[in-house]
Amino acid sequence: MQHKNVIVIGSSAGGVDALQRLCAALPANLPAAVFIAQHVAPAARSMLAHLLDRVCPLHVTSPVDGQEIEHGHVYVGVPDRHILLRPGHILMRRGPYENRTRPAVNALFRSAAVHYGARVIGVVLTGLLDDGTEGLIAIKAAGGTSIVQHPDDAEWPSMPRNALQRDHVDHALPLAELGALLGRLVREEAGPSTPLPEEFHIEDRIAAQEFAVAETEIITPGSPSRISCPDCGGVLNQIVVQDELRFRCQVGHAFTPLGLSVAQNEELERALGVAVRTHRDRIRLFGQMGDSAKTRGLAHAEKRWETASQEAEQFVKVLEEAMTNLRKSGAEAESDA
Repeated sequence: MQHKNVIVIGSSAGGVDALQRLCAALPANLPAAVFIAQHVAPAARSMLAHLLDRVCPLHVTSPVDGQEIEHGHVYVGVPDRHILLRPGHILMRRGPYENRTRPAVNALFRSAAVHYGARVIGVVLTGLLDDGTEGLIAIKAAGGTSIVQHPDDAEWPSMPRNALQRDHVDHALPLAELGALLGRLVREEAGPSTPLPEEFHIEDRIAAQEFAVAETEIITPGSPSRISCPDCGGVLNQIVVQDELRFRCQVGHAFTPLGLSVAQNEELERALGVAVRTHRDRIRLFGQMGDSAKTRGLAHAEKRWETASQEAEQFVKVLEEAMTNLRKSGAEAESDA
């Protein structure tokens, strides 16, 4: 009988400090491999593996594509790559963004659930929105174990709180107690693994770029919705597995409902920003045209350009108010998540 010896950890805002504290508390003789997906900007130069290696009793590294898995090691995802698991080795791939992030927690968790089943322990730490929730659901469905940092203990409670609300989490503990818990769980025998629905396998292969979702022989999971993808404009398929709804387009971009709502807010704000900039350019143009008409003694034309400028200024006020309200609603959605 195999043991629970695959630990996957996901975090976002506040994650660097939380990961340092958790890794420092891991047992030095941990008979398991640990994999970490921390949200980070694609162009960033991540020092996370170095920071964790300084405090962790285990060896910490950022893996390369195809690297073999060893127990007693911590593998940290790098910017602009999904960290994914396969039997005995790791994939580092530039698969489609999930909730506009790469590495994405859901991608890591899903791959662990697909390939390691009941041997997996999934841990969601501090962070915004709900990345990791779908991944924990996959881990639990495969027979694995799910853990969250207790929301009251998290610097940013949205990620663990969403997981608690939408999944039957096995353990919700303060960060200070998670290291000892993991040390106990990895010595437990794993139960039988449960085969996952085909949708999970297809999405795992999409993240790994094992095929292009636009290929004619590949059927993107789900059914077409009436919603377009904020990243590419294509049609989003809605996928319902175990009463959980998520979205993925033909290019492969994936969203949870909350992640999609935030992405739509960002696109609206960007569009409104373009409209404001364009109207301000129009105000400058109308002013120049009005000055030209005044110089030539064309009072009627001067008045027309002045009226047009005033209308554009009113549009700017309306658009800026809409942007303020949009930011407010977006902030409330993230804080309430």
